[in-house]
Amino acid sequence: MPHISEKGVQMPASPIRKLTPYADQAKKEGKKVYHLNIGQPDIATPEVMLNAIKNIDFNVWAYTASEGTLSYRTKLTEYYNKLGYNITPEDILVTLGGSEAITIAMQTCVNEGDEIIIPEPFYANYNGFACMSNVVVKPILSYIENGFALPAIEEFEKLITAKTKAIIICNPNNPTGYLYSKEELDELKQLCLKYDLFLFSDEAYREFCYDGREFISPMHLDGLDENVVVLDTVSKRYSACGARLGCMITKNKEVIKSALKFAQARLSPGLVEQIAGTAAVDTPDSYFEEVNKEYTLRRDTLVSRLNAIEGVFCPNPGGAFYVVAKFPIDDADAFCQWMLESFDHNGETVMMAPATGFYSSPGSGKNEVRMAYVLNTEDLNKSMDCLTIALQQYPGRTV
Repeated sequence: MPHISEKGVQMPASPIRKLTPYADQAKKEGKKVYHLNIGQPDIATPEVMLNAIKNIDFNVWAYTASEGTLSYRTKLTEYYNKLGYNITPEDILVTLGGSEAITIAMQTCVNEGDEIIIPEPFYANYNGFACMSNVVVKPILSYIENGFALPAIEEFEKLITAKTKAIIICNPNNPTGYLYSKEELDELKQLCLKYDLFLFSDEAYREFCYDGREFISPMHLDGLDENVVVLDTVSKRYSACGARLGCMITKNKEVIKSALKFAQARLSPGLVEQIAGTAAVDTPDSYFEEVNKEYTLRRDTLVSRLNAIEGVFCPNPGGAFYVVAKFPIDDADAFCQWMLESFDHNGETVMMAPATGFYSSPGSGKNEVRMAYVLNTEDLNKSMDCLTIALQQYPGRTV
């Protein structure tokens, strides 16, 4: 029998989705499952985006340009320049979701066997993208005790070798919700200039910043134009995860020219998605104000309920819609599976993502769990009722 590739063996499974069979079985058994495991917002997609799809009028569903339609890239330029990025349509490559933006960036900027430093815990699929690109991930630990702040720059320097080519940040962060400060980004700027590194900035959660805190992009920093590659998506901003529409942005002409060759190899991004994306830029500010208010309420509900449970610690995140909490348990993977297989409270249980899958360092995150506050506050409270009782009954409780 033929064997699969070595890369196929090495490719990591998603920690966000790997417990799905257990959730499906729990539902077959009649349990209601509260899904806090995945960042699928329940917020309605903007009407302007949906109406653009409903009103589509073409006779041929044709290819688009490999870099994306000029009309969409022009409209995106309007959006980004409102944020102070000072770019042109030629600085944008439209991609099939943020995922393709990340893989194209890796393949364009990093040689096989070279290294990318990523503060951990980090978005689990970075491991998968790195595997696909034959890139080596060098993790650098951040800690729950200080809310997962950026590790000290001296710690970054300890990891830098001749093979180091880039640093990736996700800001606001998935899975921790941490929002990087101007001071932290300035430190990264100096580091990237000193060692001539790319700074990949995953900005999928840009719109989700709370308590009046300001989002800062590396695009706002002077003197870093040749180093910065922004990775973005419409998935979270417009609650349009199924659109699979993202983009890669850089003022580095050599990078954008080379990245286009990878884009040409996959032909083109979807026409319908770009029509919807073009319309989405006209989403009124009131939409984002309401979304921000709702997520702030959800965050406050979840964080307060978690910290009220004996033995649980959860920092209050500044952005995105995730928390990572530390539980009094022996093994997060076993606990999350036990919640689906063996536990229910009045026929209800909770699906979460073990934080181990968001770390690359062996043994890290063993008693941490990521939760996405993508449910309404009533369901969040019910899920926390379940969790409170589950942590009392779990056989592997450590406190």
